[in-house]
Amino acid sequence: MISEGRTSKNVCVIGAGPSGLVAARELRKEGHGVVVLEQNHDIGGQWLYHPNVEDQDPLGKCPILEVHSSIYASLRVISPWETMGFMDFPFRVQEGRDSRRFPGNKEVLMYLRDFCEWFGLKDMIRFNTRVDYVGMLNHEECNDDGLKWTVKSIEKKKAGYDDDDQKVVVEELFDAVVVATGHYSQPRLPTIKGMEAWKRKQIHSHVYRVPEPFRNEVVVVVGNSYSGQDISIELVPVAKDVHLSVKDLEIAEGLAKIISKHCNFYLHPQIESLQKDGRVAFVDGSLIFADSIIYCTGYSYSFPFLDTKGIVSVDDNRVGPLYEHTFPPKLAPSLSFVGIPRKIIGFPFFESQAKWVAQLLSGKRKLPSEEEMTKSIKDFYNSRDVAGIPKHYTHEIGEFEYCDRYADYMEFPHLEEWRKVLCLSAVKNSYANLETYRDSYSDDYEMLQVAHQSPHFTQLGDHAITL
Repeated sequence: MISEGRTSKNVCVIGAGPSGLVAARELRKEGHGVVVLEQNHDIGGQWLYHPNVEDQDPLGKCPILEVHSSIYASLRVISPWETMGFMDFPFRVQEGRDSRRFPGNKEVLMYLRDFCEWFGLKDMIRFNTRVDYVGMLNHEECNDDGLKWTVKSIEKKKAGYDDDDQKVVVEELFDAVVVATGHYSQPRLPTIKGMEAWKRKQIHSHVYRVPEPFRNEVVVVVGNSYSGQDISIELVPVAKDVHLSVKDLEIAEGLAKIISKHCNFYLHPQIESLQKDGRVAFVDGSLIFADSIIYCTGYSYSFPFLDTKGIVSVDDNRVGPLYEHTFPPKLAPSLSFVGIPRKIIGFPFFESQAKWVAQLLSGKRKLPSEEEMTKSIKDFYNSRDVAGIPKHYTHEIGEFEYCDRYADYMEFPHLEEWRKVLCLSAVKNSYANLETYRDSYSDDYEMLQVAHQSPHFTQLGDHAITL
């Protein structure tokens, strides 16, 4: 719904990754005052590669992680660059930069820096500032329009946060808070018998960076998601043996091809137990001695700074209750989350979320009633249960149709047909040709022409090439 009244709010955005940057841009465009708090020294969030992880908890069990990024050095995107850009700022091949259609992680960071510079966002960002606490002020006394948020942050001056002489604690009051901290930082670990007693090296992929530390080792990789596959393939030329443990032995054709090519690459079912002497026992009864285990088992949503008096919680990786993965009904729109959904074309979706948040806070649009939002959430949860989808997959969308329906809330453009086709083509090609799909793609030439000649790529003219 569209409202005639317009108001300006003082808004805190937590995180300067893709979702935080686009949220800041949209909020400012709508007339709000914006402060972005970013714990790192630069923008990028997950895409800001952090090579030094030697001092980090290898399993990432700490509630507050010093290193946010889970990017490994060789990581390349799984979608072609044509599909990745925000709707009004195309991702383009630029002279002297990574020109591959599936570029490396550094090129994504460069794109985000270009975005930040083009829209002049840096003056809103406080770097080296970690959010320590976010809580409601006088929640019981305030209606939706009067709700205020206390935000306490720790600004790092020179040394680490542990040096009290080099940090400044700041407490501020905001009308609204946008949580944009991403979803690929807090490791999600399996529960395996003997895991605590196994004394050899165990790490989560969050702290994996390069293969060299595993040279001549017998390595077990747990999980065959994109990171599990990438890391396993990267380890094969370096490690003595690589044993990939998966939930389902019926793997995709592309992965099967790679395993068949290498005499030191083995496929196993799930791990049954870990033995003190270094043995790894699988559920089919097989046993191996291993030097290291790398858990590529995904990530959990984590908001250790957020105090909503139990209104919002994380239950088996379901953040909720959230209306359309964005708003807790009792606290909307003063509290919102941008960047929660997964398995989507992320940047355009986060842009649509940010526009909706900004327009709701200004009064340009209105949400349904709390009761209607709550019913919508319950209906959504029930539909997932009926479909047999586990709770921890609540925010995995995987539907272009949903993204388009979401866009309708604020009259945001639907995803272009060429973007959908090229994305699906990449996914299909990865299943069949996992080792080569990033470099030997076979997209329909005509669809690529449609993409490159579309308004998305021509809207900025030559300025889209050199910034």
